[in-house]
Amino acid sequence: MLKVGLTGGIGSGKSEVSRGLAARGAMVIDADMIAREVVEPGTEGLERIVALFGPGVLREDGSLDRGRLGSIVFADPEKLASLNAVVHPLVGARVAELLGQADEDAIVVYDVPLLVENGLAPMYDVVVVVDAADETRAERLARFRGMSEADVRARFAAQASREERLRAADIVVPNEGSLEELESRIEALWADLAARAKA
Repeated sequence: MLKVGLTGGIGSGKSEVSRGLAARGAMVIDADMIAREVVEPGTEGLERIVALFGPGVLREDGSLDRGRLGSIVFADPEKLASLNAVVHPLVGARVAELLGQADEDAIVVYDVPLLVENGLAPMYDVVVVVDAADETRAERLARFRGMSEADVRARFAAQASREERLRAADIVVPNEGSLEELESRIEALWADLAARAKA
């Protein structure tokens, strides 16, 4: 089994690379998706978040208002640490459960936004960083997610710098251009990972 840590700053195109690898046969474990799963209505995770941050972080339907929670925690490192202390162990348990279902020769891609920030690189056989300049990422976030400049700055500040991510990388996937260019880079990445898995 080849364990691949896939990361990249917000707006880098990491999710696109993750989708491309899944389409080629990788088993993708998406930390963000699991983090959403473990705080769905009726879960212990959501109860603990409401106990920490109050009912103001809920939508009318009882689900978590991720935008509101994000604006609270990304402005306060202590609150972010409290949230992580609730969510990370729940995510870890779910990941272990999924791994138990993987084939022995699988290429398992862990899609982990905060891989560098949480010092997780040693857990993987290969660390892949999807890279784009900060200006490119900021422009994408404004255009595709409607994020304000202040929100973008707060998210960037809460994440590792571009240099820190690149230092942790075994493989860098540049993503400054078109989706077609990225697609050919994903194809090359998949060939590289498949070769490593066989070695």
